[in-house]
Amino acid sequence: MAVPAMEWIVDSCRLLAGMAEEFEREQPFAGLRIGAAIHLEPKTATLLWTLARGGAEVVATGNLRSTQAAAVAFLREQGITVVGDGARDVQTQDTCLRQVLATEPHLLLDNGGDLFLRYLDNPYRGLLGGTEETTSGRARLLPVRERIERPVLVINDSPIKQFAENAHAVGQSVLESFLRITNRATNGRRVTVVGYGACGRGIARNFAQAHARVAVWETEPVRRLEALFDGYAAPGRQEAFSSAEIIVTATGTPGILTKAELPLLADGVILANAGHLPWEIDVPGLLAHPDVLTCTEPTAGIQTLALSNGSRVHILAEGHMVNLNGPSPLGNSVESMDIGFALQARCLEAIAAGRVPADQCVVPVPHQIDGIVAEAYLELTEGS
Repeated sequence: MAVPAMEWIVDSCRLLAGMAEEFEREQPFAGLRIGAAIHLEPKTATLLWTLARGGAEVVATGNLRSTQAAAVAFLREQGITVVGDGARDVQTQDTCLRQVLATEPHLLLDNGGDLFLRYLDNPYRGLLGGTEETTSGRARLLPVRERIERPVLVINDSPIKQFAENAHAVGQSVLESFLRITNRATNGRRVTVVGYGACGRGIARNFAQAHARVAVWETEPVRRLEALFDGYAAPGRQEAFSSAEIIVTATGTPGILTKAELPLLADGVILANAGHLPWEIDVPGLLAHPDVLTCTEPTAGIQTLALSNGSRVHILAEGHMVNLNGPSPLGNSVESMDIGFALQARCLEAIAAGRVPADQCVVPVPHQIDGIVAEAYLELTEGS
């Protein structure tokens, strides 16, 4: 199997290992069912196993096009229910998500808002609340928070998540994925990073440290100015797209690169999406553009569009999250995910215990939980 052995990942998640021992003693989830929709890969499997060791009945399904067979096999060996073997299309994913909700979980561990939005289609009385991992999910859930009426803690809004995973690990894994999929050098290449939140900052820094010439396109003027002061070019939209040899989207919002931008793109440009949902690069719209003559099959994570003017556009991972797709995907580093998943587990523990009121719906991780996780990691790495 072309993923790290589960034993290696489990042993490397030291925060979760300590929590699992604690959970086995305390059983904070005894009698509760947790429904999860998340990228099913070795690190997330370790999180779900940790929750199960705390007494939870866990029912999980994967996000679109990112499920890894080794993780599914491991979870099933631990007695955890996994719905489906990895959805490759939205219809199959919808069916799997609704099967998870049909078990009426008491807690939801969501990644993109998929479970909570479908819960609203058919609410049930036993839901206590849950967590949402991503910026994209937060944006989808904020307009319906009054209908949810349950505590929902947004992991991505934790300052720990922002710097440990988004600013550091995402940039590393996106660069690693670009190198792994394309086998192309970054030295001297013109790279445009779209979006300058924590993820965008990390991506820009990692490509710059790999000797690329980095520009940032950001619609929010203060962030765009920040990028300029950080040493990156901050051109207008047209130049940002037309001058780039590599474009990486990292905004969490749809329609960033559409068929309207196709005439701007340079010959040979490589497009990659680092956002959670496959909507930042409108791949169906690009494929349907009249100037596209042919499109190759997405072999080994790359598909190539041949245009009527003779130029070519290369898309990585069909516009899906690049660091969890392509050959041998690894995702973010074990350490960063260990910290983020410790936040997840502590948040679910607090909600299960009734320590988070219902009006805390689609809000950041409580400061107290941030502090607990930070101290635990520091003790592991630096001593008390």
